[in-house]
Amino acid sequence: MQDTENKIILDGHKLNWHKDRVQAWLNGERIAPITIDCALTRKCSYRCIYCYGQLQANDEKKMTKDVIFRFLDDAADIGVKAISFVSDGESTCSPYLTDAIIQGKANGLDMALGTNGYMLNDEELESVLPDLTYLRFNISAGEPERYAQIHGCSEKCFDKVCETIRKAVAIKNKNNLSVTIGLQMVFLPSFADQLIPLAKLGKELGADYLVIKHCSDDEDGSLGVNYEEYKDLVQVLENVEKYSTDDYLVKAKWSKILSGGKRKYSKCYGAPFITQFSGSGLVAPCGMLFNSKYNKYHIANIAEKSYKEIWQSDRYWEVMDDIASSNFDARTMCGSLCLQHKVNEFLWDVKHNGLKIPDDPGPEPMHVNFI
Repeated sequence: MQDTENKIILDGHKLNWHKDRVQAWLNGERIAPITIDCALTRKCSYRCIYCYGQLQANDEKKMTKDVIFRFLDDAADIGVKAISFVSDGESTCSPYLTDAIIQGKANGLDMALGTNGYMLNDEELESVLPDLTYLRFNISAGEPERYAQIHGCSEKCFDKVCETIRKAVAIKNKNNLSVTIGLQMVFLPSFADQLIPLAKLGKELGADYLVIKHCSDDEDGSLGVNYEEYKDLVQVLENVEKYSTDDYLVKAKWSKILSGGKRKYSKCYGAPFITQFSGSGLVAPCGMLFNSKYNKYHIANIAEKSYKEIWQSDRYWEVMDDIASSNFDARTMCGSLCLQHKVNEFLWDVKHNGLKIPDDPGPEPMHVNFI
């Protein structure tokens, strides 16, 4: 189990294995993102009570197949290494998801999908699993009634999602695929009763891991997350991690869960390395800044301009430079514990505290291009 944990890195970052791009950034070069997190739509089939997507509304454009394929071509062309369909929408609601995964992989990109799983077409699993680095199911309860309450759906959705996970695991095992099939629990203290049922469920379904993560909130606390309450659940979380076995890892994201929602860095350096865009097509530095009220940080839309043009534009770099300047304070001007958080901590220490990137960081971890 310890070996699995070291390989998969569920609570950390992987920039030590991308020293060339970090060095280019330190030299002032305009780097391509290593990872892009994005969605193919802003639509969703669920109404999860913790959903950050409700705080990300912005003008929506038409994400056609041509727009999506042009983006995937551009990403490969400029040197992006990985695309994860994980953002402010449920990408299984897009009719182009399967084609996009296959096209991205054909372009040489590592591809991944995060999904609630309800609209994932079981008949297409055979087609997409060989082209995915990981398939992650977002599931925050291990019992049907609580699942329906937390995810804002009917109890029948629970049975369908469990069956889809079983089928995905069976296909992986039958074909000896390298894809990682995991579960992710967005954990609020009020969900503590579901920790053990979900850990047991993940093992029964044959998942590779269950990761238990914090719930992000915006700078105004709109979702009402009380980060101090997490500290009272340390023992419970330690106990649930004991459900790990040699081939099934249960892992809490301790560094974020116990952070109190605080940052040690004031500037955002991570966005050029791991960028996000909305299911509306909006390109912004990160998901925390998708909402229309942050339009000063909005760059362009891939439905209106190619991603390569956007990345090459002065506007792109003006925004990236702005959030890395004294004009921006990540501690007060955007939401807590964002996607770029661990990358930001690392880059802050490299730039300001003399942290050295090792020449030999050790064996390459799984999912190395999903930083």
